[in-house]
Amino acid sequence: MTDGVMATLEGSFDKVLADERIGVLEGEVAALQGQVLARQRPALDGVKGGDIDPARGAFVDRYLRQGLEAGVELKSFSGASGGAGGYAVPREIDQLIDATLKSISPIRAIANVVRTGTAGYRKLVTAGGIVSGWASETGARGETGTPVFNEIAPPSGELYANPAASQAMLDDAQFDVESWLASEIGREFAAAEGAAFVSGNGTNKPKGFLTYTTTAEADGVRAFGSLQYVASGAAGAFGSNPQDRLIDLVQSLRAPYRQGASFVMNSATMAAIRKMKTSEGAFIWQPGLAAGVPATLLGYPVVEAEDMPDVSAGSLSIAFGNFQAGYVIAERSETSILRDPFSNKPFVHFYAVKRIGGAVANSEAIKLMKFAVS
Repeated sequence: MTDGVMATLEGSFDKVLADERIGVLEGEVAALQGQVLARQRPALDGVKGGDIDPARGAFVDRYLRQGLEAGVELKSFSGASGGAGGYAVPREIDQLIDATLKSISPIRAIANVVRTGTAGYRKLVTAGGIVSGWASETGARGETGTPVFNEIAPPSGELYANPAASQAMLDDAQFDVESWLASEIGREFAAAEGAAFVSGNGTNKPKGFLTYTTTAEADGVRAFGSLQYVASGAAGAFGSNPQDRLIDLVQSLRAPYRQGASFVMNSATMAAIRKMKTSEGAFIWQPGLAAGVPATLLGYPVVEAEDMPDVSAGSLSIAFGNFQAGYVIAERSETSILRDPFSNKPFVHFYAVKRIGGAVANSEAIKLMKFAVS
């Protein structure tokens, strides 16, 4: 075979190999492009993405929609017995419920929220301040006083909601059962706990900060656990110079607590305060200048809580304090849900339970205005 023929054959062979390599590369590029488009393209109704938590998918698609219990984490409703009572809500749905609670329940947004793995929460606090003394370098050290420890155990109870949906709604692939359930439970929980954090009696529910003993005595004098109030100067109304009374309320709170303090009142009380002016004609109320920025009163944000009482004789209608330091909310880390398709056919009820407690942790961090002469 001549050299020319050999060269021709070698060239043809090299071209075939090159074409095959190009074909392989083109196939790989096409596959990568398809993967990119698949990630960018919205998923069809009923199609779950590959990054969905398997536990979440089993809970929503199997248990909520179909009532199949396999693969769902079992939880007990009772802390005193091991009897089965419900199924643990996956973390993603529980976070949606928590976000709804925080956006609707105003006290939760400013209080200290702690997560517990048990039914109860306890905290030790000292009364009497820091125990210390001074001495020279070689001087004798006398014995200092012993601090008094007080235990805070927030009363708690089972907060429950029982929304219902028809089986036809659950069978519809376009019905977002996950968002609907989180919204319904969050809204019902928020309404119930918002009232309990303000005026709950502590019996199978949190103890509201307005239900504690109140006195006009200042810090360091009144009994532990009682709240100080500042009188408005008139029964069921503001006395003369109401802005001065509000300043007295602010200054009754010690300086360390004023950092992060807020006013809490309902919309009717807020409407009355928004009309108040100084002697120079300036409003003491300052509206928020941007979206999401709260309005301020005497430089402090105002939280609107409809569970606060209206102004009346002897009412405690305005609270001012650092609720992050003053009020603690203790809750179990998970919500439990029991699916009930039998009690009210053709509707399926979802019985949701969460254990929540609340109490005043530091009575020096919350002050109240009492609408009374003294």
